[in-house]
Amino acid sequence: MSNSSVGQSLPRPDALGKVTGQTRFSGDLSRPGMLHMKILFADRPHARVKHVETGNAQAAPGVMAVFTARDVPVNEYGLQIPDQPVLCGPGSDKPNTDIVRCMADQIAVVVARTESEAEHAVKMIEVDYEDLPVLTDPLQAMKTDAPILHPDRGDSNICVHYKIHKGDMDAGFKSADVIVEGEYHTPVQEHAYLQPEAGLAYLDEEGRITVEAGGQWTNADQSGISHALGMPDDRVRVIYPAIGGAFGGREDLSVQIVLALAVWKLQQPVKIIWSRRESIVGHGKRHPITIRAKWGATRDGRLVAAENELIGDAGAYMYTSNKVLGNAAITSSGPYFIPNFKTDVYGVYTNQLPSAAFRGFGAPQALFMAELQMNKLAEKLGMDPAEFRLNNALQDGLTMNVGTPAPGPVSIIQCIHAARERFQWNKYRRRRTKPHIRRGRGFAAGFKNVGFSFGYQENCWAKVEIHGDGDIERVIVHHAGAEVGQGTHTVMRQVAAQVIDYPAEKIQLHTSDSATQGNPGSASASRMTFMAGNAIKGAAEAALAKWKTEERPAIAEYKYLAPRTTPFDKETGHSTPNFSYAYVAQAVEVEVDIETGQVRVLRVVSADDVGKAINPDLVVAQIEGAIVQAHGYAVVEDYRTENGRVLTDQLSTYLIPTIRDIPEKVDSVLVEVPDPNGPWGARGLGELPFLPLAPAIAAAIHDATGVWIDEIPFTPERVLRALGRIR
Repeated sequence: MSNSSVGQSLPRPDALGKVTGQTRFSGDLSRPGMLHMKILFADRPHARVKHVETGNAQAAPGVMAVFTARDVPVNEYGLQIPDQPVLCGPGSDKPNTDIVRCMADQIAVVVARTESEAEHAVKMIEVDYEDLPVLTDPLQAMKTDAPILHPDRGDSNICVHYKIHKGDMDAGFKSADVIVEGEYHTPVQEHAYLQPEAGLAYLDEEGRITVEAGGQWTNADQSGISHALGMPDDRVRVIYPAIGGAFGGREDLSVQIVLALAVWKLQQPVKIIWSRRESIVGHGKRHPITIRAKWGATRDGRLVAAENELIGDAGAYMYTSNKVLGNAAITSSGPYFIPNFKTDVYGVYTNQLPSAAFRGFGAPQALFMAELQMNKLAEKLGMDPAEFRLNNALQDGLTMNVGTPAPGPVSIIQCIHAARERFQWNKYRRRRTKPHIRRGRGFAAGFKNVGFSFGYQENCWAKVEIHGDGDIERVIVHHAGAEVGQGTHTVMRQVAAQVIDYPAEKIQLHTSDSATQGNPGSASASRMTFMAGNAIKGAAEAALAKWKTEERPAIAEYKYLAPRTTPFDKETGHSTPNFSYAYVAQAVEVEVDIETGQVRVLRVVSADDVGKAINPDLVVAQIEGAIVQAHGYAVVEDYRTENGRVLTDQLSTYLIPTIRDIPEKVDSVLVEVPDPNGPWGARGLGELPFLPLAPAIAAAIHDATGVWIDEIPFTPERVLRALGRIR
């Protein structure tokens, strides 16, 4: 083809608008006659709302309306199960919607002519609360005498329990020459995207309630809104403006339902922008997980048995805990063959903020444990940690912990080799530095699914139009997939361009409108290049076939169906839970100041199997961005709560990495082992580089100081305590 596009680092079409400030994000939108909304949050972790007095707020200057639970037709929502009230308080037909279960719960909304009038009025709402016992520790919440947070969903706070069991555990541990046991703690992490939640809602030209707000799946947002308003999906329209980061945090609804409610009631445009504090308090976080592990190996370096227990804090509502913790169960073995394996994974309701999707989706937590177990076993055996991994790495045909082989080709060995060679692992020599500065190196690996799991029929829709007379004059691609900064809209153009042999920069792309486009699936699960790529490829091929028969214009729709998966067996976990996996290995060098406890990451080598890099520069950008975010998770970000109340509710108290904090050098190695089902062999990448960084840094800290730290983040205080310099 003369216009080869796949494999080229073409520029992003959205780049100019974003760097010049011309791009319109949710908070930039406006309409004539627009009103403004403010939300009253519960600001307490557990209570019954006995009464909401809105009279003073309704009488305040500029106020158009105040809405409470009694105004919501179907007062429930939730991405997996509808266990969260839209607004908490009396007057709803749904049981238990008068109970506040976390600070993020919303009580009432005020709509006024100006933002300041709405903000003034919302403070005038008076709420009579009956405080209830607060559960903040999932271990306590699991006890049989603990208060039940969702009595309509059973007599336990355990909302998720997965069991995986393969082989004979007793025989496996009896054959082990070395056994390592440990307990690991992974923390909450805030998404901290640049633009907080914001949106504008209005009635479109056909009278549909239209919500423009950032999200990750237009059709899921549409369904959640229409369900709560008790109306058909086609009466609700969802459009995504520029989004500017999501990382899983925009999968769950935030402002969308109450915006739609207000527009439906008032028949006028309504806008809202959350403050940073509202954003931090108001949306879900990464799951904190406590993990207990016991792993055994033979003296020749072969894993023989592993037993794990993972207890995840789901927070107040389900969100995606069932899926996140299922993924943690799968990845709790690491990318290794272990003949005898047992894992129990629990998700537990508490009065903390809901735990939600976040880049890596359970794998960073599970792999923190698995990779530290691997490094500790390697040390006990006197083996090089990279060699120990190669000894045990999954290969085509070997069974995963769920008892079935991973879909091939399995490329973890290639990733380990690539990371080790680029780092020059076997030639590493510590450089001399100041007496209080210690340097060390660490190695870790990981893997993660591409696409949705556990029996869901993965699918993705696209439409392609080819216009012209004798020659192709115009190509239009329709796809609703969200662009959340990852460059997916660039890749969409490249895929169509490759098929049609037409310049990518000339292709028109119509995106993210539930009224005019079919279901794209979510911009999550590292799936968008794989799924949208296949859908657009199929639609473009069908349109091109019509074009060649002189059908003008040539228009084709295509729905890509991924290979089928199966859910966990309830007792053994036996399954084929995913149709594709991607693999990664990382080597790092760190510097530890033993006087201050400061950890500096000097160098990261990340070898990621992308199958085929559709746009290599975008792949490198994803790797670098993921590592910066993972560095924050591992070293910098320290989320704190007290009795269910968020203490670090600003970016002045919840610190994220700045340019002076991030790794000094990131070396991205693109491993390309084609996936047989991916477009041109592409696998998903977005989450992959995040996964092994924290355990790699932990191993490097140990190499530098001789101490293992089994909890993140590696703050100066935690490092000094591990070194015995403070209590």
